[in-house]
Amino acid sequence: MAVWDKKIPWSFMLFLAAVAGVGVNYPPPVCAVKGSTVTLPCTFTPVKSFNQNGKEVPLRIVRVLWCVKHEICSGTTPSVYDSRSMMPNSRYQYLGDMTGNCTLQIRDIQMMDDATFRFRMEADNPRGHYTGVSGVRVRVTEPLRMTIKSSSDAGELRRNQNVTLSCTTTCTFHQLEVTWFKDGSALPQSGPALQLGPLTAKDSGNYTCGLKINTKTISPPYAVRVEEAEEKEKDEVTKLLIVRVVLFTLHTVLIVIVTAIIIKRTCVCKKAAAAENSETCDRGVICEISTV
Repeated sequence: MAVWDKKIPWSFMLFLAAVAGVGVNYPPPVCAVKGSTVTLPCTFTPVKSFNQNGKEVPLRIVRVLWCVKHEICSGTTPSVYDSRSMMPNSRYQYLGDMTGNCTLQIRDIQMMDDATFRFRMEADNPRGHYTGVSGVRVRVTEPLRMTIKSSSDAGELRRNQNVTLSCTTTCTFHQLEVTWFKDGSALPQSGPALQLGPLTAKDSGNYTCGLKINTKTISPPYAVRVEEAEEKEKDEVTKLLIVRVVLFTLHTVLIVIVTAIIIKRTCVCKKAAAAENSETCDRGVICEISTV
């Protein structure tokens, strides 16, 4: 540990840091499923400068670390991430920087990660070294069978309604890789929440979800039923229209047939004078009666 750290009690260092506005902001406790990916969002405020012989000397962060099982993360404390390490652990990826973002991502999280993680910054002068001692508590659980919860408590859902199905278990998870199924077929959507809507009758079915990392976590089926009243009404209107068209067609054909039966004779107009077995046409000319 730095000489300055040894000379000044750690509690006093924390007091000075608090006065200077220095600190680390951690997320609330995190619950993670073994094998999943978890992100620990984190921000920090470093010491900007210090006074030396009446002169303000600027500071620059040159090293950042994340460690477990140690309150200060100093000296030879094993770290899960060290910006100076030549052989970083691929499971731990630093998504932050040297200026204010200290976000850490843990991939394929294991039971050994069930611990308190702490962030430490080190400057180009020991007076800028600081560790966020409160840390963030990470709890790791074995994969459990998921359950589906709906944003709507209604039994049968209405058409054009929007509904969110959430894939959950015993605790709140972050960045879960979830697979969704409808009637046994995989859906393209992923993530803990499935957005449905505006709903149609086609959205009706049995939905399930589970973690991609373990098929044993597949949830029990959750039935989604969308009312079909409007669909039935449209079907009835369509059927009625078809019936009317058929009846109109039959009526027209019937008229033609009846007309053909009644009009069995046609007048063949003649310019000649009236003759036997003839009658006068409507146009006033003499016509001969002919059988069709």
